Parts: sequence; C-alpha cells; structure tokens
Amino acid sequence: MRILITNDDGINAPGLKVLEQIATELAGPDGEVWTVAPAFEQSGVGHCISYAHPTMISELGPRRYAAEGSPADCVLAGVHHVLKDTPPDLVLSGVNRGNNSAENALYSGTLGGAMEGALQGLPAVALSQYLGPENYHIDNPFEGAAQFGAEVLRKILAFDTNAQDGYRLFYNVNFPPVPASGVKGIVAAPQGVREDTRFSVESQLSPSGRRFLWAKGGDQRARVAEGTDAAVNLDGWISVTPMRADLTCTTALKALRDAFA
Repeated sequence: MRILITNDDGINAPGLKVLEQIATELAGPDGEVWTVAPAFEQSGVGHCISYAHPTMISELGPRRYAAEGSPADCVLAGVHHVLKDTPPDLVLSGVNRGNNSAENALYSGTLGGAMEGALQGLPAVALSQYLGPENYHIDNPFEGAAQFGAEVLRKILAFDTNAQDGYRLFYNVNFPPVPASGVKGIVAAPQGVREDTRFSVESQLSPSGRRFLWAKGGDQRARVAEGTDAAVNLDGWISVTPMRADLTCTTALKALRDAFA
C-alpha cells in the first residue's frame, strides 16, 4: 500500500511523527509512506487552496516534502506532482494536536486535507487527538492515537468502498482526551454541536499602537447531544464520523422548493 500523509500543524509537528508510525504499520513491509506537509502551521485554514498564488515545495529527504501551503495544497502536490506517476492508495491527515469534533470540523485544516483526498477519488481519513486534563501533561499526549490508530484505519478500510454515488466519503476520527489505557473502544458517531459555544476574537494593542485580533475557540468540554462525536470522546470513546463534501441540507430542500414554487 502506498500512503500519502499530511497535516495542518506543520512538517515538524509531533502528531505527524505519530501518523508516520501509524501509516508505516498500516502500509506493511512492502508499502510506502510519503509525506507532503505544510512548511508552517496551517491550523484553522479548512479546505482552502492557494488558488491565487503558487506553492513552493521542497524535498527534505526520501519520500518527505514540505510545501508552503495548506493541507489541501499538500494533497494536490502529493497526488499531481510528487506521486503523479504512482498515485497513492490512501490519504491520511493528522494526527492533529487537539480535537476536530463538532463545529471544529468546519474550521479544520486536518479535515481539509482529507476532504481533498476524497475529492481526488481516494480513500481519506483525518485523525485528531482530543486533549484534556487526563492526557495533556503525560509523556506522550498522542498515546491513544498511537496505540489505536492502525486498528481504527483497518476497520475503516474494511468498510469503505469505491461504489459510492456523488461525492466520495472521507472519515473524521477523534481520539478521546484520555491515556491509551482509558480508551473504551471505537464507535461510529454523527457530528455534534457545542451549544452556545462559538469561535470569537480577542483584541490586543501592540507596543506600536496597532490593533490585532486573535481568534479564540470556545469551551472544548461543553456537553453536546448524547451519541455525537464530542460527547462520546469526552466519555472515553474513539469517534469515527463519515463525511462528504456535499453541504446540501436535504431536509430543508423540499420545503425550500415548495416555498419557491
């Protein structure tokens, strides 16, 4: 198996090293793991691509590249430049430092990389490690992802099929904010929403008198509907959420058509 990996925390992020280990185990002794990751952190860029300017790419070592762009840029570079003659069998993005459950999924560059893999017609999975009081200060905060990552991916690949109509599925995997010993198992869960929790900005005045705004996330331990991704994560479970790039709200579509009739 030939696997392309990327992330949004940057080429030197510890979570990417964890993903390299997971991908190496998954690929097997005859497989290949290729890394094309952002040269600098790209957290929160979503599925953006550098459409209006070129992306510089540098070869750092065997099968290892850094691109000055987003995770989606990196997938495009991997599929159409680095591996153009030998396309990957799988795209993996992560392991993100922090969760991409609930509304975080909409902002996530990690998911943006996986989404681009799916748009290229490839199986694609985003992996993120929820952080909290129980795992933030342990020797390896990514311990849960490291121990269970390959198992989760094997189960997803056994389920995944190319026989899909329209937009191809990709998968959002979130490991709970506990040490590996506290992980209860793996569950399929829908995307949740943290009620009354919003991204916001905080104003700061620089010494030169210029005003800057810092983006701020909401409470990551806010409860959500039972059975949804963030809820099962906070209860110690690994969540797997199947997703598509199709943003149509099908439940509202018929009513809207009737309104316009």
